[in-house]
Amino acid sequence: MKIALNFQEPDRPPIQFYATPEVNKLLTNYFKGKTPRESFEVDFRYVGPRYLKEAKKALPGSGIDQYDMWGAGYKNSPYHLDAIDMGGTYPEPVYLPFADMKTTDEVIEYPWPNPDDFDYSAIPEQIEDYGDFAIVLGSAGIPDIINGAGVRGRGMARLLMDIALEDKVGIAIIDKRVNFWYEYLKRGLQTGQGKIDIVHLGEDLGSQKGPLISPQMFDNFFKPRLQKFIDLAHEYGAKTWLHSCGSTYLLIPKLIKMGLDVLDSVQTAPEGMKPEKLKKDFGDKLAFCGMIETQELPHMRVEECKSLARCRIEIIGKGGGYIFCPSHDLQIDTPLENILAIYEEITGKSFRKIGGREYT
Repeated sequence: MKIALNFQEPDRPPIQFYATPEVNKLLTNYFKGKTPRESFEVDFRYVGPRYLKEAKKALPGSGIDQYDMWGAGYKNSPYHLDAIDMGGTYPEPVYLPFADMKTTDEVIEYPWPNPDDFDYSAIPEQIEDYGDFAIVLGSAGIPDIINGAGVRGRGMARLLMDIALEDKVGIAIIDKRVNFWYEYLKRGLQTGQGKIDIVHLGEDLGSQKGPLISPQMFDNFFKPRLQKFIDLAHEYGAKTWLHSCGSTYLLIPKLIKMGLDVLDSVQTAPEGMKPEKLKKDFGDKLAFCGMIETQELPHMRVEECKSLARCRIEIIGKGGGYIFCPSHDLQIDTPLENILAIYEEITGKSFRKIGGREYT
């Protein structure tokens, strides 16, 4: 991992894996109890503190199945894909705790999560257990202003209006979340004692057509809030890894100047995100994780999947700066043999018996 992120070419690119719970279960069953993370030789392991509080209980008949620690309520919405006769559930936010806040007093009085609600002493033991794997602290949900404070807290449209209009209540809500996550990561890094390799952050900055926000809004609002997380990670010797969906091409030069190390999980279908162009324009300054396009994988033949994987390894991985990974969570409509095919190419292993049939 360190070789690739220092823009030198390793024996093979580092491997990451993202999938929905249903795909994880499918693969674990296929591998007879061995997780895809183990089977696919994933190079990264996540550590984190232990949450000390109990989540708020959902009342029967409320239409809410669970709450998160911010107070957002979710309903497990089932879906079924007739074409493959499979499905699953997805937790959809149905109660947004900040949607009706109108005064700063309401923000102050709200029972916000506290960094003291976590036991950080669990982290060193986790690091020890993971041995030589790359150690990651955080997730795509940190600070995750647009999704976390917006989609799951205030409403996305309302949140973007809050930012554009510099609404004091909306910005106070955002900064409560940002400041919590900063202290959470700081304590985790302190406890990690220099053994945490990567701080994982997230902020969905792009759409299919371009940035979700203007460059000016990024500079004025998002940049100072993200910058302190990047600086914090570097202070403790860790690389920074930022998840963003969509087209971020126009913002990438800004992210590079801020010191970002890895852009994750790169989607290739949105405008301006062609892998070869990203590699040519930024590949010596910013590493990329992703580029195995999950919008296309369900519709490809096995040999096309293997060819795509080889292309990413040989072209984008040339000279380092690439982490092999799907561009988003693998969905249940992705054929099992397609998933196995891409990871065969990167691991050099054979996962090839599918339903009694071998493929090459």
